[in-house]
Amino acid sequence: MSRLRRMPRQQQPARPARRRSYDQFCATARALDSVGDRWTLLIVRELLAGPRRYTDLHADLPGVSTDVLASRLKDMEQGGLAVRRRLPPPAAAAVYELTEHGRGLLPVLTALAAWGAPGLGERRPTDAVRAHWFALPLLRALDGLTHSGVIEVRLPEGEFHIRTGAEATGGAAYGYGPAGHPDACLVLDADAVLAVGRGGSTLAEAVKEGRVEVLGEGALADELRGGQSPRPRLLPPNSPVA
Repeated sequence: MSRLRRMPRQQQPARPARRRSYDQFCATARALDSVGDRWTLLIVRELLAGPRRYTDLHADLPGVSTDVLASRLKDMEQGGLAVRRRLPPPAAAAVYELTEHGRGLLPVLTALAAWGAPGLGERRPTDAVRAHWFALPLLRALDGLTHSGVIEVRLPEGEFHIRTGAEATGGAAYGYGPAGHPDACLVLDADAVLAVGRGGSTLAEAVKEGRVEVLGEGALADELRGGQSPRPRLLPPNSPVA
């Protein structure tokens, strides 16, 4: 009895996994098809400050696993929300950044932060915090400024900076760490950020009440003070404020 030689089956190329969809002809459902997965909008929050390396994203997203982060970033690339590119030497590092389509989520995140702000009561012992997470509620409070420039924000948790007007056009709305040459500086705490972000008081009212201090001179600093004086000089980060 002859033995038939078993021929190996031709290996078929793996089909790309189809992302889950609500399969509804609805703009909200389509949007959630792209950003409704857990962690996606928080990754967008991080990338709104500009290009970031994978390791930096992972460090500022406590609780996300490396597998989930890699999967979400891949989905965001496929959905046209983000791109991965390599920085030129001497950095020569790969970074992720939002596309124009992804940056269009800024007003969505700002509105979501305003909606969620009332849920921020006393900070829980398990709550992680980063200074730049307060940028979104503060952006809402600064909306409507007539002068352009860069505002450095100093909190007990750290520093970040916000670009207003023409400075923010086409780029990151805020950035990590102190600004190189800010036009003005806000010194305040998280409670003050959330108060003005919720609309409980205006920034000018918070300045008048002493909950916010504005450092610097010029039109932008004056507008932040609500036209008040005196004008404290701008000091480097971590300098004692007189």
